[in-house]
Amino acid sequence: MKRIILARHGESEFNAKGIIQGHIDTDLTPRGIVQGHLLALDIKKRFQVERVISSDLRRAYRTAHIVGDTLDLEIEKDHRIREMYFGKWEGKSYKEIFEKNRRDFENWLRNPIKYPLPSQEDIEKFLSRLSDFLDYILKLNEREILIVGHGGSIQGLLCISLNIGLENLWAFKHTNASYSVISFENNKFFLKELNNNSHLEKLEKKENPLM
Repeated sequence: MKRIILARHGESEFNAKGIIQGHIDTDLTPRGIVQGHLLALDIKKRFQVERVISSDLRRAYRTAHIVGDTLDLEIEKDHRIREMYFGKWEGKSYKEIFEKNRRDFENWLRNPIKYPLPSQEDIEKFLSRLSDFLDYILKLNEREILIVGHGGSIQGLLCISLNIGLENLWAFKHTNASYSVISFENNKFFLKELNNNSHLEKLEKKENPLM
């Protein structure tokens, strides 16, 4: 059996400001750094991760680096799990999108294949790079692998592995520094956990999260 942990990066500068990122390379906020440490402690406690692979974008790589330091593992960068390119909407605030293009945005969330964004990454290319990456993961010898990516790339991997189609890309939700777990057994994927963020409860309650 192979177990794959799919983690989203901690809070980024644009997450905090409500701005669409995509390929824009923003860094973690101080809150995002704390989330990364809490994620690292939970992963160390619950799993026996042997390999960590991260998107090449800074917000994911920095999160992965925090976890890697805790696990004493090097980080492998892979551009195939970077976020989807959102075209002309990158750098715009959600508030602006809701005011000017609310219907387009809602349709896209409902079905990104039928209602693509203006100049977004071709959905077939997005599917191809994620599928290639998943095939690569299955060929690795390690039994437990941590993937640190983005909302779109993580949910895309879930859609592909569970064979439910990318039209359901946004049917899932991954909050910052949350993770899902899938296993590969008898040539089939199984969803074990979805959007686990229980390790962030102290932070949400504004307690000292590292004590």
